[in-house]
Amino acid sequence: MNKQELIEKYQDKLYEVCTKYGEYYRTIAYENILKDLENLDEPQKPVVPQFVADYIKYAIENDWDFQDLFKCIEDEEDEKLLRWFYHERNQETLATAWINGYEVEKEKRYLVKMKNLRALFCYLAYIPDEGYWTFMASGGESIVIKHTRKQLEEAGFGWVFDCEGMEVEEV
Repeated sequence: MNKQELIEKYQDKLYEVCTKYGEYYRTIAYENILKDLENLDEPQKPVVPQFVADYIKYAIENDWDFQDLFKCIEDEEDEKLLRWFYHERNQETLATAWINGYEVEKEKRYLVKMKNLRALFCYLAYIPDEGYWTFMASGGESIVIKHTRKQLEEAGFGWVFDCEGMEVEEV
């Protein structure tokens, strides 16, 4: 049961008290119980990379328990996951994510602009419907101008991060 569910549970109980014993008792109960509940610290959900979220999702889909989660990681072949878990010492983070839930780390996105071009054609853009890259003034419904590093590298544009003629802005 999380904090919000606990508050709602006691709000319902206070409603019963109020209708049975009157407003005076509800006020006392509210001040003493609900205010304490609202002041409780709620556990923070850790932020994990997508590959860790995928591992946890796989574990849940296969009905693993907490022990399986840690035992099966030894047999994993995913180097990124093993490095994150062992070398970066994230055992506690994985346990907290399993117990309290987690948020997935958002990949950084970049706006790539060619220097000294007119504003009309300055941003590197990908058009998914057509499957090609070009330079455009802005994005749109079917034009992507904010890219992840991985997307840029896979498309052969990894060099933009080291090129003096390009301006790469994290957005």
